[in-house]
Amino acid sequence: MEARSPQPTNRNRDVTINIRVHQAQRDLIDSAADALGKSRSDFMLETACREAEAVLLERRLFIVDDDKFQQFLELLDAPPSANENLRKLLSTKAPWD
Repeated sequence: MEARSPQPTNRNRDVTINIRVHQAQRDLIDSAADALGKSRSDFMLETACREAEAVLLERRLFIVDDDKFQQFLELLDAPPSANENLRKLLSTKAPWD
């Protein structure tokens, strides 16, 4: 599945979204936008689109036929394959320990 960009190729925005917020919320949003060098509108739009995609992806439904579902269950039930790199990573002491 291809990821769809929430930003259309035409940069001209033609729809307005208005919301009312508390002063402290606007100040927080402005601080975050400033930290990223973005306008309030760009920051809010990018953040809202990113969160909207996450919400929708969490609710994704996959439909497969019985054979594919059985294969999927078998893969889940199978023991993990040997992975030396993972074994090394998990046995290495963390730098902060």
